[in-house]
Amino acid sequence: MTTTLTRRKWRVPTALLVLTAVPVLAGAARLTELGSGPEATADNARFLAAPVPIVLHIVGASLYCVLGAFQFLRGPRHRVFGRAIVLCGLAGALSGIWMALVYPLPAHDSALSVALRVGFGTAMAVALVLGFLAVRWRDFAAHRAWMIRGYAIGQGAGSQAVVFGLWAAFAGAATDQLTFALLLGAGWVLNLVVAEWIIRGRETR
Repeated sequence: MTTTLTRRKWRVPTALLVLTAVPVLAGAARLTELGSGPEATADNARFLAAPVPIVLHIVGASLYCVLGAFQFLRGPRHRVFGRAIVLCGLAGALSGIWMALVYPLPAHDSALSVALRVGFGTAMAVALVLGFLAVRWRDFAAHRAWMIRGYAIGQGAGSQAVVFGLWAAFAGAATDQLTFALLLGAGWVLNLVVAEWIIRGRETR
């Protein structure tokens, strides 16, 4: 019985860690590339010109998604990691906004994809701040709700990898800017729908 309960408890964190794996590995590959002194290409020139934001984004977002997955277990570690998770999440969100607004746009990006990145990045930062304030005010239900919403947005890259993969399997690569932007947004919207379902489910218990 204890083994079954333990397995059930680990289902959500395990699924979230699997979802996180692709963007974390991609981020690690990018950091390795930047640290090796590569020649400038169309793909990496913007990062080489200003490496601090991309490093902050990769490290902050990766730690946020990995540590955040364990928060669904609850327990003593929840409070210990809480502040660190908020700081990592804000670092990932704010650096992502900076990159969207300042870095030169890759060929697949457009004003719509930039607006989506800025909009969801801002929403993530706001959710984290509201979640932090809620726990300070001892409103634990609001705290959980806002932190779940913020985490859902932060996990966007993992869901987007799945969405883009499924699209490529059935329709081919998303080469035009509109399709790319819509698929990008679909990953975030999907996560927020699941987040609201989780929040509503907890509220009715």
